[in-house]
Amino acid sequence: MTKNTRRAQIIGTGLIGGSIALALRSRGWHVTGRDVDARRSERALELGVLDAVGSDDAAELAFVAVPASALEDEIHNALSETKGIVTDTGSVKTAVASNIDNPRFIPGHPMAGSEQEGVEGANQAIFEGAVWVLTPTSGSDDLGLRDLQTILASMGCDVVTMTPERHDALVAIVSHVPHLTAASLMCLADDRALDDAPLLRLAAGGFRDMTRIAAGHPEIWLDICEENKDAIVSVLDELSNRISNIRQIVAHSDRTGLTDMLSQARKARTNLPSRYVRPQELVEVRIPIPDEKGQIANITMLAADCDVNVADIEVAHSAEGAQGILVLVVAQAEVQRFLAVLAGQGYGPTTRELA
Repeated sequence: MTKNTRRAQIIGTGLIGGSIALALRSRGWHVTGRDVDARRSERALELGVLDAVGSDDAAELAFVAVPASALEDEIHNALSETKGIVTDTGSVKTAVASNIDNPRFIPGHPMAGSEQEGVEGANQAIFEGAVWVLTPTSGSDDLGLRDLQTILASMGCDVVTMTPERHDALVAIVSHVPHLTAASLMCLADDRALDDAPLLRLAAGGFRDMTRIAAGHPEIWLDICEENKDAIVSVLDELSNRISNIRQIVAHSDRTGLTDMLSQARKARTNLPSRYVRPQELVEVRIPIPDEKGQIANITMLAADCDVNVADIEVAHSAEGAQGILVLVVAQAEVQRFLAVLAGQGYGPTTRELA
């Protein structure tokens, strides 16, 4: 290990913690990890997921990847044990962001996973193209946020920044309720199979794809549904209304209504955003920013608001005056609407094509 090797701490060496460790180690980091169950961290060491077991007080970055019931305590422990930025991987952000007031803590949520369980299923590839949401608060360290965004992007993640409250409302729609819906459909089929044994043998690609997420471990969803209860119930109410509407359309043979609904769904599904990787499709946006807390968080939240993906980020400090230059790399196809939003907020961005 060289003198300049970057160091990270992983707390919770399961599937997500182990996958983060592998992603960092493959990029030259020295990774130390620990788990409440010592057998899991020792197993991670055996598998080459970790460099060492225990706590590293020299770690510049710590990831807390533990169940929700232990999350806040372990975040406090990580802040005490290390001197760098601390982030977490919890699925609900509002409570933890409100309860931990420390500029070194930047809440996060990698929207990635696997049907595999435990460190044996750890795989750094689960982050390739996955969205990793960061939910900084007004007190979050700005340069720490920029560094974390850059590190996550280097792991192949699409890093999106938003407020904790907005995150929880949106993941109820795209993650929490879909899981409950898949589980409900799977239970419906299972109950019907008690009376009609061949039913599950007929489950082909569409049914399997739609219900795949129902194979996730049940225990983590108990905490998620409790912590994000209000948002989940609200979305379930909306879904229930839509299902009732579909029932009416089908019951009354409303072919026009059914065509409209299916066409809207098809168009929305087709237009789901995808990542771009070709350098010729990217452009550099340079934004002068004052030396004030929260500027990086504010600008990256503006990017998320106008659906602009930030492929890379850095800060160039100015030699004169109390300001710097925030440099973001975004898609050429998205840059004009980003520039318009920035100008509307009083920023004076310039652009440069990548060579």
